[in-house]
Amino acid sequence: MKHNLKITAILVIMFFITQLIGLAVIYADPLHLDQVSNGTVQKVDNPYFSGLSSDSSNNPGENFISILVAFIFALIIFFLLAKFKVSIIMRAWFFIVVVIVITITVFAFEKLIPIKISLLPAVIIALLIALVLAVFKVFKRNIIIHNITELLIYPGIAVVFIPLLNIWTIILLLIIISIYDIWAVWHSGIMQKMAKYQINELKIFAGFYVPYLNKKQRAMIKEVRASKNKKLDKKSIKVNLAILGGGDVVFPIITSGIIFSIWGLIPALAVVFCATLALIGLFIFAKKGKFYPAMPFLTAGLFIGILIAWMISMVL
Repeated sequence: MKHNLKITAILVIMFFITQLIGLAVIYADPLHLDQVSNGTVQKVDNPYFSGLSSDSSNNPGENFISILVAFIFALIIFFLLAKFKVSIIMRAWFFIVVVIVITITVFAFEKLIPIKISLLPAVIIALLIALVLAVFKVFKRNIIIHNITELLIYPGIAVVFIPLLNIWTIILLLIIISIYDIWAVWHSGIMQKMAKYQINELKIFAGFYVPYLNKKQRAMIKEVRASKNKKLDKKSIKVNLAILGGGDVVFPIITSGIIFSIWGLIPALAVVFCATLALIGLFIFAKKGKFYPAMPFLTAGLFIGILIAWMISMVL
């Protein structure tokens, strides 16, 4: 097992909870509002998120190409900014994205609560909550705040992309992302460099991370504290870090969201459970000290989940 049972359980639980939050946000549909016209309820764009909502008549094939181009472009921008050490721009970019997507997620939960809140106050409340959380996340290093905000970020991102794709384009996208993940982790090492740069230089990280000490490290600290020399050399003990990248979290949400929009909640939950089981399998069979691309394993689980979801849809 790559990490101890406690740390593995924490990562898996956070992953699973984020998937469920994602389905709740997708169900709430924060990018659209219900409008009564001639006695019938119609979906209209939320005017405060109008720039993010997508026309359902859009071509999924064209959207797929656009997403790939945007992904490549974002990677190029990231590497250029990292090369020239323009960290202030990257932190500002990260801050803006975090505010937007957390606002979407919080507004979605406001739609779900039984208390009726007018549109403008609801958006303002969501925005204020997002601003506070983003400030603590980006400018105050706190492991608890970081992981709590991660629970809210990826559902907000997923709800923007789900209308752009269909079941076939998400399958193709998962395959491409998995191939990239294999190359980036096992061949080029870019993924490890990106993670280290984010954590050490930018002081932020797109994904879950949990620092921890193993038994040997805790024993060393206990021994030093018990000795006469109370000073602890921070460089003498390397803290272990369990991480799960943001892409490994958001793509399963997008996949289950697409299944939810096609076949409903039960098939979507089947996809979530299969993805979670795939992640558990990865953590169990992964070896300590080695890096693994999560997406190929998650994609295998998602494909099994899609197949099960299809079979469930035939019965329901």
